[in-house]
Formats: sequence, C-alpha cells, structure tokens
Amino acid sequence: MLNINVCSEIGDLECVIVHTPGQEVEKMTPENAERALYSDILNLSVAKEEYSHFKKILTLKTKTLEVKTLLAEVLADQQLKENLITSICIDEGVPKLAKYLIPFEAEELASQLIEGVELRRDNLTKYLSNERYSLNPLHNFFFTRDASISIFNNILIGKMASNVRHRETVIMETIFKNHGLFKSPTVNPHVDKNGEGIANIKIEGGDVLIARDDVLIVGTGIRTSTQGIDFLIETLKSEKNGLKHLLVQELPPTPESFIHLDMVFTFLDRHYCMVYEPLIMTHNRFRTIHIEIDNGKVKSISTVPGLLQALSTLGFDLTPIKCGGNDQWHQEREQWHSGANFLALSPGVIFGYERNVYTLEELSKHGFRIIKSESIINNTTDFPKEKTVITLPGSELARGGGGARCMSMPVRRKNLNW
Repeated sequence: MLNINVCSEIGDLECVIVHTPGQEVEKMTPENAERALYSDILNLSVAKEEYSHFKKILTLKTKTLEVKTLLAEVLADQQLKENLITSICIDEGVPKLAKYLIPFEAEELASQLIEGVELRRDNLTKYLSNERYSLNPLHNFFFTRDASISIFNNILIGKMASNVRHRETVIMETIFKNHGLFKSPTVNPHVDKNGEGIANIKIEGGDVLIARDDVLIVGTGIRTSTQGIDFLIETLKSEKNGLKHLLVQELPPTPESFIHLDMVFTFLDRHYCMVYEPLIMTHNRFRTIHIEIDNGKVKSISTVPGLLQALSTLGFDLTPIKCGGNDQWHQEREQWHSGANFLALSPGVIFGYERNVYTLEELSKHGFRIIKSESIINNTTDFPKEKTVITLPGSELARGGGGARCMSMPVRRKNLNW
C-alpha cells in the first residue's frame, strides 16, 4: 500500500498518476472546443507520440500509474461499479443510462467513462438532438494535476471551476477511496460537514503548490476561488498540527494561459524557481497574502510585498529564472505555451517543453544542462542527477494549455532536508 506523502514540489518523485491522452481528445471538434475548455483542437496521433516521451521518462524514474488502469481495477467490484455508474448517471441527468452501462466489463466501462458514451438515438427526442454523447468525453483528463491534489499526507479532491470536468473528480475520489494500493484520507470540498454542497467553492490542483511541509502556495483566479481557499484553511485548522503558512497569489482573469498558478510560477530546485516576471516580479495590482494557521486557529492574515519576498521571509533562498528571458514578447509567447510550467523529478532535474527556447537559454545561463528526452530513452545519455532540463517535444501537447506539471499528479515524494 502507498501512503500519500508530498511535502515539497522537488523531492525525489516516488510515485505519480498520469493519463495517456486517448480517444476523448480525438472527439473534440471546433464547435465543442470552447465548451471543453480548449482554444484549439489537438491532433491525437502527434499528441500521443509527444506524450510517450513524457511517460517513458517517468517510467524510468518512478512508479507510474495510469488512471484508466486504476479505475478498471476498482470497477471489478460489482457493487461499487453499480453505485458509481448510478451516481454518475443521476448527476449528469441521464439516470436511465445506468442500466445500459452496468453490464459492461470493467476495462471497457473505464474507457466509456473517460472517452464518452455515445447517444443512442432510440426515441424521437434523442433522434432530433444535436448532442452526440449521453456522457461527454473528458477531454482534459490528461491534465491529471487538477482533479485531485496530494497535500502532505492527504488527498484533496478538486472542485472544478467548470462542470465539464466534474466527472474527473468523481473518478479520482473513487480510486483513492477504494483502490487497495492507496492508504490515505480524502477530503472532499463537494460536501460540507452536514452533507450539503458548498456554493462558490472552486479549487484545482494547478493552483496548489507544496513549498515545504509547513508552507503552501495557492493561486486564486478563474479556477480557484477565495471560498475554495477558505475550505483549505478550514481543513488545515482541523488538523491542529502546528504552524502552517499559506501564501495566496492573486491571478489575472485573462489571458487564458493564466488559469493556474503553476503557469506563472514553479519550483525547480532548492534555490531556483521559474517565474513569469510581469506578474511575479513587477509591481502590479495582484496581491500576495500571507495567512498563518497555528494549531486550529488563523493566527494572522496580511498583504505582503510579493511572492518571492514572502518566501524569503520563510527561509527560501530562491533565484528566479525568467520564463522567456528578458524580452517582453518572448515572455508572453513562451508563457502562453507553458514556459513557466515545470515538473521536478528530483531537486534540479526538471521537465519542460523544448519549444520554449528563450526559457531554456535562461536556464542554461543559470547552470542547467539541457538534454532532449529521446537521448535518455535511446540510452545515449545517462539519467541526470543534478541541474538538468529534460526537454519534451511539445508542438501539440502545449496547445492543450498545460505543461509537464499539469500532466502529472504526484502521490509520493521523498522528504527533503532543508
């Protein structure tokens, strides 16, 4: 069994959950792309080839689990399968569909729940419907970061800003509560202490960074609401396990590339972070707020000069590396294609897209070695152990609106000695 343990963004990655993009991506059209939270449609064959580099490197480094496999293993329990399908179908307004889906074998059913269930046109209303699916495909699920969040030793189930991603959270909660591999409590903001839904709560994993075992950073913007952060505060208060620092960074509502904090700020190493300079390092109207929670009580809430300054007061000696370098146009272009979004495999060994050349130049200036993923996959380069960027092909994946951190959901990292 795996106990959840994520107390930093950079400790050696020991286990991660991913989802290889499948037919749900191919089922996106220009007409439904906006509803699916995309600004463009992706070429699945190219996206899968690029993703294969990502997964192969992960597999060489750490235990790598697939969502669909985990879900199928859980659905092998007949009673659990019936309960889950009934709940999803009622929740999505198609209760009669459950009778059709329950006889499916577990593996096929897992595919249907992710890739979508086509509308059976067996009456006039359905025949005339403009919809193609009874249960829509989960186009965004390969961004596994958002639907569930490892915070220290717990799993926080996401509460997505858009209902099109709600089923992702249901699937992830089902896995963590019922799969024999995991042994950790889950916290669900969909339900309050009285068993009723909480209005206005939104919280997604791309906005939550675990800086240290006593420091969390959370972005608030179009995907994570202040009410979502209030829920997190209440969760931390209930644990009553010493002083915790919660740094909150306000995010702009536009452009759409600012959807999450990890699109403008990520940790790279003990002493390096990646930043989108215009938001993180320049004076602007977006506030940084420091909240102290001590043994069940909010000790203080105050506005601080900025995220880097706040981290410095908490003992982080960070050198910021600028996404896109020093040129404003390069910064905007590369931030748009996830140039600030990095996943650390271990301290200083990070994943990023090879297309963001000015960001890579900045990393190189700070002593990071740049190597292509295929050189490791083809055994022409040893797996790096320090200050290295492993670059991924990203002509198609990046157009989905996320990078390596977005496409990974760590469940275990080695603890760091700070």
